[in-house]
Amino acid sequence: MYGYHMSYNKEKTTVYLDSADHRRLKAMAEAANRPTAELIREAVAEYVRRHGATTAASIGAGRSGRTDLSERAEELLEGFGA
Repeated sequence: MYGYHMSYNKEKTTVYLDSADHRRLKAMAEAANRPTAELIREAVAEYVRRHGATTAASIGAGRSGRTDLSERAEELLEGFGA
Protein backbone atom coordinates (compact mmCIF):
# COMPACT_ATOMS: atom_id res chain seq x y z
CA MET A 1 0.00 0.00 0.00
CA TYR A 2 1.37 3.41 -0.97
CA GLY A 3 2.41 5.61 1.94
CA TYR A 4 2.47 2.86 4.55
CA HIS A 5 6.06 3.76 5.42
CA MET A 6 5.37 7.46 5.96
CA SER A 7 4.67 8.74 9.42
CA TYR A 8 1.87 11.21 9.99
CA ASN A 9 4.18 14.11 10.87
CA LYS A 10 5.74 14.40 7.41
CA GLU A 11 4.76 16.85 4.70
CA LYS A 12 5.18 16.11 1.02
CA THR A 13 7.20 18.57 -1.03
CA THR A 14 9.02 18.73 -4.33
CA VAL A 15 12.71 19.58 -4.56
CA TYR A 16 14.42 20.36 -7.85
CA LEU A 17 18.11 19.42 -8.00
CA ASP A 18 20.59 20.00 -10.75
CA SER A 19 21.59 16.84 -12.58
CA ALA A 20 25.05 16.53 -11.03
CA ASP A 21 23.73 16.85 -7.47
CA HIS A 22 20.98 14.36 -8.22
CA ARG A 23 23.49 11.80 -9.53
CA ARG A 24 25.70 12.28 -6.45
CA LEU A 25 22.72 11.98 -4.12
CA LYS A 26 21.57 8.77 -5.80
CA ALA A 27 25.10 7.33 -5.57
CA MET A 28 25.37 8.25 -1.89
CA ALA A 29 21.97 6.73 -1.14
CA GLU A 30 22.84 3.54 -2.98
CA ALA A 31 26.20 3.26 -1.19
CA ALA A 32 24.49 3.74 2.17
CA ASN A 33 21.60 1.44 1.22
CA ARG A 34 19.14 4.21 2.11
CA PRO A 35 16.41 5.98 0.14
CA THR A 36 17.32 9.36 -1.36
CA ALA A 37 14.33 10.92 0.42
CA GLU A 38 15.78 9.84 3.75
CA LEU A 39 19.09 11.55 2.95
CA ILE A 40 17.25 14.72 1.92
CA ARG A 41 15.18 14.73 5.14
CA GLU A 42 18.33 14.23 7.19
CA ALA A 43 20.13 17.07 5.38
CA VAL A 44 17.19 19.45 5.77
CA ALA A 45 16.83 18.60 9.48
CA GLU A 46 20.53 19.30 10.03
CA TYR A 47 20.35 22.58 8.12
CA VAL A 48 17.32 23.74 10.10
CA ARG A 49 18.99 22.73 13.35
CA ARG A 50 22.05 24.82 12.49
CA HIS A 51 20.38 27.76 10.77
CA GLY A 52 16.76 27.59 11.83
CA ALA A 53 14.55 30.54 12.46
CA THR A 54 15.24 32.45 15.60
CA THR A 55 13.16 34.99 17.40
CA ALA A 56 13.73 38.46 16.01
CA ALA A 57 15.75 40.64 18.35
CA SER A 58 13.08 43.35 18.16
CA ILE A 59 10.37 41.16 19.70
CA GLY A 60 9.71 42.46 23.16
CA ALA A 61 12.00 45.46 22.69
CA GLY A 62 9.13 47.83 23.40
CA ARG A 63 8.11 46.26 26.70
CA SER A 64 7.81 48.90 29.36
CA GLY A 65 7.06 46.60 32.23
CA ARG A 66 3.89 48.54 32.95
CA THR A 67 0.63 46.67 33.32
CA ASP A 68 -1.75 49.63 33.12
CA LEU A 69 -1.14 50.78 29.54
CA SER A 70 -4.49 49.68 28.13
CA GLU A 71 -6.38 51.43 30.91
CA ARG A 72 -4.33 54.64 30.48
CA ALA A 73 -4.03 54.69 26.67
CA GLU A 74 -6.01 57.91 26.17
CA GLU A 75 -4.08 59.71 28.90
CA LEU A 76 -0.69 58.50 27.65
CA LEU A 77 -1.44 59.39 24.02
CA GLU A 78 -2.83 62.83 24.77
CA GLY A 79 -1.35 65.36 22.40
CA PHE A 80 -0.27 62.85 19.74
CA GLY A 81 -1.69 63.45 16.27
CA ALA A 82 -3.01 66.84 17.15
